[in-house]
Amino acid sequence: MPAAALQDIHPMLWRGSQLARATGRVVDTGYPTLSAELPGGGWPIGTLIELLLQQSGVGEMRLLRPALIVQSKKSIALLQPPQIPNALAFAYLGMNPAQVMWLRAQKSADALWSAEQVLKTGSCGALVFWQQHIRTESLRRLQLAAQSSETLFVVVRPLASAPDSSPASLRIAVRPAEGGVAIDIIKRKGPTSSQRLLVAIEPSPILLSPHTRTRRKFSDARPAVIEQTSADAESAP
Repeated sequence: MPAAALQDIHPMLWRGSQLARATGRVVDTGYPTLSAELPGGGWPIGTLIELLLQQSGVGEMRLLRPALIVQSKKSIALLQPPQIPNALAFAYLGMNPAQVMWLRAQKSADALWSAEQVLKTGSCGALVFWQQHIRTESLRRLQLAAQSSETLFVVVRPLASAPDSSPASLRIAVRPAEGGVAIDIIKRKGPTSSQRLLVAIEPSPILLSPHTRTRRKFSDARPAVIEQTSADAESAP
C-alpha cells in the first residue's frame, strides 16, 4: 500500500520510515534544522513534550523562546522552575512580564495537581514544568489532560530519565554545545533518529537567575508568583 494511502485511512497511521503527519496544531520551533525533524514541522500542541537536560541552564529556555513568544498571547506558566524567573529578560524578548506566571508548590503532589489544572482550564498558551522525579502514571494523567487543551506543554526532566518509559509523544535530549545546544531526538512519531542536531542559539538575557537579589531588583516587573496547593481549589490558575 502506498505510504500516502495509510494516512488517508487514518491520520494516526504512518510507515515507520516516515514522519507522522501532525494531527493537531504545531508551533514552529524557530530553528529550521530542528523543525525539519519533527512531525508537522514544529512543537506539537495538546500533548506532552519532554526536554531531558544534561544539566539545568544548558539553553532550554532559549530553545523554547521562539515558541513561547508565539504562545504568549495567553499566559505562560512556569511551574517549579529551578531558579528565579527574570521578568525584564522576558520583556526584552517581546513577552509581557504580566503574562508570565511563576507557579510554586510545596509538595510534588501539589505541583502535579497544578499542572493538571492549567491544562484542563486551557488558561495558558504554554506550560513549562520542571520535575526531577515523576512517575509514569503521573505523566499519563498529564498527557490525558494535555490532549484536551491547546497548550504547549513541556516537562523538563534530567537526562538520566531517558531510559524510563514515558507516554510523551516527543522526547528530546538537550546538551550544551559550542554556540548553542546539541539535540538527540529520543522519541517521535516516525523513524528513530540517530543523528545529533546542532542548533545554534543566539545569546539572550538570563531568563532564570539563581540570584535572590534578582527578586528585589526586578520586584516591580517580576512574574506573578502563585503558591499552588491541591487543598485549595480556588488557587487554580
